[in-house]
Amino acid sequence: MTDTRLGPLRLRPAHERDAPFLERMLLEAFNWDRPRFALAELLALPRAAHYVSGWPRAGDFGVVAEDARGRGLGAAWARHFPADDPGYGQVSPTLPELTLAVVPGERGRGVGGALLDALVLAAQEAGCPGLSLSVEDGNRARGLYERRGFVPVGREGDADTLALRFGGR
Repeated sequence: MTDTRLGPLRLRPAHERDAPFLERMLLEAFNWDRPRFALAELLALPRAAHYVSGWPRAGDFGVVAEDARGRGLGAAWARHFPADDPGYGQVSPTLPELTLAVVPGERGRGVGGALLDALVLAAQEAGCPGLSLSVEDGNRARGLYERRGFVPVGREGDADTLALRFGGR
């Protein structure tokens, strides 16, 4: 895949060896507007750490974006959470929740859109009924999600839960 704003962009499935990169991307997702957490602090919070702990579990899927040199530019991944251990953007245990982040210097260049499109395709191929996520007020990524068909389905604190349901499910 090539994007004229990025040069060569490679998307590939996320693997077990990507767990440290996914942790870094989780930190970027939580610190999207300003530094709020250090990685160790974030991973000490059970409700945050469960997005990456034990990656990958059965049913997990994800995509990593890399440049031509193999440098990670961002990642998008999805997990199912049980009702008694929900994610921030959980709609139901049957609808996987996605996390998406792009390294700061690459934001606004199409990486997030490419990752989201690839993750939606992976979810459809896996037979998922859709995807959900949480997005805080003021996060510019909300526009990306809405352009791809995500709609508000709930609110918690200063964040909306958005969902994309696939036709017929």
